[in-house]
Amino acid sequence: MDPAARSSRAEVVRLPDPEFTEVGASGRRHTYEEMLAELHDHPGGPVYEPSEITGVLLAPGPVHLTYETRFDGHRARRSSLRRKHDDRTGRRMYYHQGTPAP
Repeated sequence: MDPAARSSRAEVVRLPDPEFTEVGASGRRHTYEEMLAELHDHPGGPVYEPSEITGVLLAPGPVHLTYETRFDGHRARRSSLRRKHDDRTGRRMYYHQGTPAP
């Protein structure tokens, strides 16, 4: 969620899984390739305030993270699955979903 990381193509390429899919709070679906293609349109991006972060290890590799974000008076509940391929890459975001919160 760090704008500095989002503005660095090297970081953005490293963090998500190559099979990454996201359904954003807007309801729009994004793939890894679509996300990379849109980077130049959103350098840095907004600063989200995360809270209530929890993680559950589902098996030896996958982790389910849930948290809430605030940005510009809006809240969203977020959920992501991260999976580990190897020790070199660590856990990478495989799936992410954001849902607007009242």
